[in-house]
Amino acid sequence: MIPVTGGELQVSVTGDGPPLLLIAGGLGAADAYRTLARHLDGFTIISYDRRGHFHSSDHTSGPIPVTRHADDVATVLEHLALGPVSVFGSSAGALIGLDLVSRHPAAVSVLVAHEPPAVQLMPDAGAWLEDVAQQVRLARSGDLMAAFTRFVGGIAGAALPDLRAVRLPNENEWRFLFDREITEFFDYLPDLRALRKSGVDIVPTAGVGSRGRYHYQPAKVLALELGLPFVESPGAHLAPQRNPKEFAVALREMLS
Repeated sequence: MIPVTGGELQVSVTGDGPPLLLIAGGLGAADAYRTLARHLDGFTIISYDRRGHFHSSDHTSGPIPVTRHADDVATVLEHLALGPVSVFGSSAGALIGLDLVSRHPAAVSVLVAHEPPAVQLMPDAGAWLEDVAQQVRLARSGDLMAAFTRFVGGIAGAALPDLRAVRLPNENEWRFLFDREITEFFDYLPDLRALRKSGVDIVPTAGVGSRGRYHYQPAKVLALELGLPFVESPGAHLAPQRNPKEFAVALREMLS
């Protein structure tokens, strides 16, 4: 357990080799990358439960901005005293990684940002923000399953069979996401000027299976704005979980 401002994070450090920090999206569980990590031998893997989720605590109130999550990561890296590390973040984890690079560039050597939902970079941002607002309204009205179904419906390759027959697992975690985090994630606009000045190698990437979805295009826009190559990776939005072996091969190439 590592103390951060207003909470504590459960952090896992495994393996041997150059440090690689994995920042999860979704509910922010370190376990989300457990299988992927098995295919990343040769690295010291650092993962953690995001504040307020699973084994990590949060003693604050109100919305949790992306900046607070990034400060949490900076605190963890300072506590571990590992020096500049390679970072992989997917979805909301990619947004946290981008903010980490923007404000704590000395902590990062390379960032692979996989499908950051930075809809504020897109011309139709308003529509996506309203969609998220509707998810929040549903969750707060007590219809958490409807909010979850709407959320999952927009993600390539994430749909579950007959959601009406499935009891939503980790209900408290999803409620926390909808109530305190998801609006902050979607409202986040990466600081392009700070990213350009950071000196950190940034690899914007999105999965071939995500083409045409809201979480694919921002990575392309980000690459264009930063003057960087856009890398198309295997799988869809959940490729790190559902195609871990194939994705690990691609991730190694992007990190190098």
